[in-house]
Amino acid sequence: MSQNKRPPIILLSVLCILLSITLSSCQKEIHISLASSPPQLVVEGEIETGQPPYLFLTTTISFFSQVNLTTLQNSYVHNATVSVSDGDSTINLREYSIDTAGGNKIYFWTIDTANLNNIMVGKVGKFYKLTIVYNGTTYTSLTKIPAVKGLDSIWFATPTFKDTKTPDSAWEMFANYTDPDTIGNYVRYFTKINSQLFYPSQLFSDEIVNGKKVPDIALPAGYLQTENANGDSLNYFYPGDTVTLKWCEIDKGVYDFWNTYQFANNAVGNPFASPINIQSNISNGALGVWAGYGSVSYTVYVP
Repeated sequence: MSQNKRPPIILLSVLCILLSITLSSCQKEIHISLASSPPQLVVEGEIETGQPPYLFLTTTISFFSQVNLTTLQNSYVHNATVSVSDGDSTINLREYSIDTAGGNKIYFWTIDTANLNNIMVGKVGKFYKLTIVYNGTTYTSLTKIPAVKGLDSIWFATPTFKDTKTPDSAWEMFANYTDPDTIGNYVRYFTKINSQLFYPSQLFSDEIVNGKKVPDIALPAGYLQTENANGDSLNYFYPGDTVTLKWCEIDKGVYDFWNTYQFANNAVGNPFASPINIQSNISNGALGVWAGYGSVSYTVYVP
């Protein structure tokens, strides 16, 4: 008669205790000290056809900082020298502020409206050099306002991927476009609904469609990208809306910045997304973009 030889329960308990003591004696406390990086300059600036240059200047905020309104207010850069040159003349930009409803301020830089010799507006085909001197360091960037090729036609139709969550009254905007026969055309467009502000939407490159007619391009509505996007309603337009579409030609440096920015923004919170470096077009390690926009606008009514 065979017997199962199993260690007594008491023996198992003793072994577990000894193993626990052994493992705990091997543990070592590790203290990791993460050094904080010095603040970097952040630039978001642009010059558009027929419009003066303007930009926002801030510095980066530490990853471990408590982000609140005071932190954001303190991130604005005030003690800088900012100029823009178009190859023929150079103007100095002046800092202005706008009071918000909460008593805080938004600071931005643009032309000095009190100096009639300090006026500059964007012109197609010109290059614009931005120079910023801040804390003893000079930052520069060069952008161009390209000639813009407009759309062939615009219309509204039932959304292509309409499902049970899509509002019944929703309409999608479409367009036909003929790409110029020279490669290297990049587009970023904005939409404005009724009295809202212009909000950015998609980017396009002619890498694949150079010189071709591109029919039935879906043009989702732009939205404030700091909000959570509800694709079931935000991408569409509705009967009675007056829609202004601003179609902007940009250079490759501007396209690369916004393309990598949008990719990184869409990947936030996704553990399977590949890390990506946002490609700034500002020198000396500054972050952000200095963008020239060759623009044309269309105003259409949603039936």
